[in-house]
Amino acid sequence: MKRTLLVLAVLLALPLVALAQKTVSQSDSAEVTATIEAIDHTSRLVTLKTKDGEMETIYASKEIKRFDELKVGDTVTFRYHESIVYQVRKPGAPGTAPAAAGPTITRTTGAKPGGTIAQQETATVTIKAIDPKVPSITVVTADGRTIGAKVQDKKNIEGLKVGDKVEITYTEALAISVK
Repeated sequence: MKRTLLVLAVLLALPLVALAQKTVSQSDSAEVTATIEAIDHTSRLVTLKTKDGEMETIYASKEIKRFDELKVGDTVTFRYHESIVYQVRKPGAPGTAPAAAGPTITRTTGAKPGGTIAQQETATVTIKAIDPKVPSITVVTADGRTIGAKVQDKKNIEGLKVGDKVEITYTEALAISVK
């Protein structure tokens, strides 16, 4: 399941550019359903089995208030959603307000445990290189990391140049429901 979410995150990070001075958004979601195979109440560990037979043991933190209501045989559905909103800004132009920091947790009130955890972050990156033949773009983050990504639509890199700032607001949420 972790691998599935990681692959999804990488795929969604690929189109990191937009038309100059326009905001563009993209989102996607994934769903994984598993059956509870075992529960260690002392250690708060839950062993899950997917339809494909993959087994994964996860830790249920103290924030999961209804942990004791989980039972072997319950079906757990994880819905992961993420979106990227990005804007090309000229270097030195005033920025927009940063996204709220820290995750928010919303618990469900139904018969079975469940809830959603969501977080939004904003980052400004600098375009380091553009390859219109691939098409791809390389950016540098504020902390100095260099990240390269393919661009799905070649039109999204038209008018961009090395040194342009791209502001990315990234939202992700994980909803968990038990049946």
